Amino acid sequence: MQTMAGMDRKDLFLLVILTLCWGVNWPLIKLAVTDFPPLAFRSWSMLLGLAFLGPYIVMRAEGFGVPRAEWRSVVLLAIPNMALFHLLMIISLQHISSGRAAILAYTMPAWAAIAGMLMFGHRPKAFQLVAVGLALMATFLLSISEFSSLTGSPLSVFMMLVAAASWGLGTVLMKQTRLSISNAALLFWMLTVSGVFIALVSLATEFSEYRMPTAFEWLALFYNALVVFAICHIVWFRLARKLPPIVSSLAIMLIPPIGVFTGALSINESVGVYDIAALLLILVSMAVVFLPGLKKVN
Repeated sequence: MQTMAGMDRKDLFLLVILTLCWGVNWPLIKLAVTDFPPLAFRSWSMLLGLAFLGPYIVMRAEGFGVPRAEWRSVVLLAIPNMALFHLLMIISLQHISSGRAAILAYTMPAWAAIAGMLMFGHRPKAFQLVAVGLALMATFLLSISEFSSLTGSPLSVFMMLVAAASWGLGTVLMKQTRLSISNAALLFWMLTVSGVFIALVSLATEFSEYRMPTAFEWLALFYNALVVFAICHIVWFRLARKLPPIVSSLAIMLIPPIGVFTGALSINESVGVYDIAALLLILVSMAVVFLPGLKKVN
């Protein structure tokens, strides 16, 4: 049965799980990379995720093979969706709050819409353009806050926006690319490509800082490997390849509020007027994209 914005009940249930798991991960990562090399943390969690994802693929008998003609597409999808996004995200997260980073990262739908229009001639509907505009306004508010604060880091804001734009482009490419392999196999090889790339950058820049993780850091590594990469990304690939890019993107807009308030509660991050205003804009943008679908159901 279809519910809203082209989603059935199973999609909606998976969306709730995805939202909660990804939302609470922002302050978790922020804490984990406070004293641990950030690129090492991100690459290790990606490569560790393969140890969970591999048995899942074997259990489902989906196979790991990629036709020679499709390898180029797999790599091209890995670069914006994972390699660039996670590289820039984890670096910028060191210098801005986890909640603010989550809000900036989830401006991705705006960049997905722009990429769709510029590269594939997509013609978004009026309500979708309104939703994109609201997301961009949220970004503008947070950018003003970072520039006006003595302790702000506008460069980190810019890097997070580039990461979001990269993810937005990747989301559109995911929808446009036709592959014969399963979503799980695609995720496996994208994780491999991205994890190795970030690990090489880490070796070149952080090797002198390497040490054994603490118990908490191991917990964060395993949570990211199993939940964030092995489980949530399979769910995300399902939504991203099934639904229109702007719908699948805006559908996960509750993740930033969860990131903001769990960050405030768990690691005492301050939540100011700009953060609240940006969150409200994001929530309205989500309502805008869902209302037409609700009207069709009713």
